[in-house]
Amino acid sequence: MSTVRPGHVDNGDPQVTDPDDREGGAPSATAGVRGPARLLLLVCLVGAGVGAVVAGPVAGVAMGGYGTFVVRGLLRRRANRRAERVRRRGLDQLCGLAADLRAGLPVPPVIDIASTAGADRLRQLTSAAVRLADRTGAPLAELVERIEADARATDRGLAAAAAQAAGARATAWLLAALPVGGIGLGYGIGVDPVAVLLHDTVGGICAIVAVALQVVGLLWAERLGGAPGRAG
Repeated sequence: MSTVRPGHVDNGDPQVTDPDDREGGAPSATAGVRGPARLLLLVCLVGAGVGAVVAGPVAGVAMGGYGTFVVRGLLRRRANRRAERVRRRGLDQLCGLAADLRAGLPVPPVIDIASTAGADRLRQLTSAAVRLADRTGAPLAELVERIEADARATDRGLAAAAAQAAGARATAWLLAALPVGGIGLGYGIGVDPVAVLLHDTVGGICAIVAVALQVVGLLWAERLGGAPGRAG
């Protein structure tokens, strides 16, 4: 993540930086995407290989698809939690900065605003506020407080949207789990559905199509119910 340098640094103007930039350099956004992509590919290949060895190619497709989807969900959940923690830390830093400025303390030469790769709007807005205050004499404390208030209001709106979409996501997961009930019903009437799905040509085609439709449906439901600014 690059350092935002408002004004002319040579004249002593404050700098708005990300604390991670001074800790040896945070990984770039490209590297942050490449790592999970490689992990998902590895999970897909391992799952497909194990499934194919244990129960045949149809089981390999199922294990590769489901395993990749589950690991992807865990990675995105962890990334969302980390982004939320960093954003809260950035808002707390803005609150502290505004309080210091209200108390009459001078603007620090380096202003640390925590952010994540691809989500550095707080730093951008703070940088713009510092430049505006430096050029026009506008009260920086009030500008920073408005940035913080707007960001917290946005967070509350996103949380409300996520709560309203929780029902739709739960419905999607319930529909995705219905085939498991169908397999149990098959055993209940004296049929071996797993053998048909794994070792019969028509059953195998149906199983592969079902896995593909399930994964696509869950991804689509995730996209429809996802809040802006979140990984999913």
